Amino acid sequence: MSFASEIVRIADLFQLPFMQRAVLSGVLTGLAGGMLGSFTILRQLSFFSDALGHSALLGLSFAVLLGWNPTAVLLPFAVVFALGVTYLLERTQLWTDALLNIIYSSSLAIAVIVLSFTDTYKGGLHQLLFGDILAVRESDLIFSAVLLLACTLFIGLTLRTQMLITLHEPFAIARGVSVSFHRTTFIVLLALVVGIAIKAIGVLLISAFVVIPACASQLLSRRFSHHVVLSASLGAISAVVGMGLSATMNLPSGPSIVMAQLGLFLGAMIYPRLSRSS
Repeated sequence: MSFASEIVRIADLFQLPFMQRAVLSGVLTGLAGGMLGSFTILRQLSFFSDALGHSALLGLSFAVLLGWNPTAVLLPFAVVFALGVTYLLERTQLWTDALLNIIYSSSLAIAVIVLSFTDTYKGGLHQLLFGDILAVRESDLIFSAVLLLACTLFIGLTLRTQMLITLHEPFAIARGVSVSFHRTTFIVLLALVVGIAIKAIGVLLISAFVVIPACASQLLSRRFSHHVVLSASLGAISAVVGMGLSATMNLPSGPSIVMAQLGLFLGAMIYPRLSRSS
């Protein structure tokens, strides 16, 4: 097959409605994930999205076992679980990474045990673990768009407060900022973003979806506001590039998006050195 015919084939593929929905879903969730991820890594909550993703698998497992709609259970379970984790982080003296490791491993263990009792759903386990962005529906797009709008309004209207909480929380408390309210709102939005992105990326890869674009942005940005905008942009760009790789090379969509994120991260590592040498 010639290069020109391959380009035509890919162009025709992107004309299909399910492919257009997949790309739009990737852009919306990429923007939201990158935006919140810029704060997540600076607040040393990178492992939180991973723990949240595996807790979502636990919620999905119980939904399947009880015969409920997994999609309807996923988002409420993720929010409740995130609030529970936040409560434990505030009430215990354990290090954040230690507590999240306990939650991560125990949630995964319980989920695997629960799934072992569901013979009829084992075929869908691969989709839960690695995602299937091509299965995104119009209702998912609407929710993703509303969620992105909510994240943009929250970050945009409280940017200075979020920066203060992120960079110097004791000073924010001294200034009278309601740190608990802002932290809880942020965690709920992050839980919803992780929950909606699991369908596209899967449980095992969801942490990369939040963390990698933000880390790449941090390497390239000197100002906090630029870091937030660039992180969101890289999240959207990696989704489009990943979908292009998936269509071109017939690869799984979720891992392809993460590989695109990795490529952008490596480029962000190399770029400053190249610019200094030139």
